[in-house]
Amino acid sequence: MSRRLVVTAIIATSAILFSACGGSDTANSAATADTAAVAAPGIAFPSDEPSDQADVSFAQDMIPHHSQAVEMATLALDRSTNPATLDLAARIQGAQDPEIQKMRGWLVGWGEEEMSSDMEGMDHSSMAGMMDDAEMAALSNATGPAFDALFVDMMIRHHQGAITMAETVLSDGTDPEVLALAEAIIAAQAGEITEMQGLQLGQ
Repeated sequence: MSRRLVVTAIIATSAILFSACGGSDTANSAATADTAAVAAPGIAFPSDEPSDQADVSFAQDMIPHHSQAVEMATLALDRSTNPATLDLAARIQGAQDPEIQKMRGWLVGWGEEEMSSDMEGMDHSSMAGMMDDAEMAALSNATGPAFDALFVDMMIRHHQGAITMAETVLSDGTDPEVLALAEAIIAAQAGEITEMQGLQLGQ
């Protein structure tokens, strides 16, 4: 065999071997990619799959709690002429309406109902800081400085209840988003309580 033929044969053999090795690496890479693709959907993110019922209960309870605060704030915006009351009511409405929507989104993502079966027909006034029907009627019927004083008194108690609920989920909950909201509620509403306690309304 001529020298040229030997060299050609060696080159051809090397190309075949190189191709085989490369094919193996490619196959291994593809298999790794496939495995990663299969594993990825199984990753559980905290906001999609709560690991503690405390997170769910917090959202289910805080939605009606926030809703009553928004109702009171809306009433104040309609009835009051006091700049301090109007400013406070606007901030409460502006903060708590989006938080209600956030919590509703969590419940949908978790596959949970907004109202659990044991909450159906429940008197929400039993929740910390919630006003009963008589108190809400009294606020609706109040006018002038008396309205402002009653609104502030009721909202202080309402905020104190929300802080209690937030502190409970900080102790028992696990979802980072829930815990972050609880901390935000405590910070914002504690500040508003201090603000309201400094107001001299109806005096």
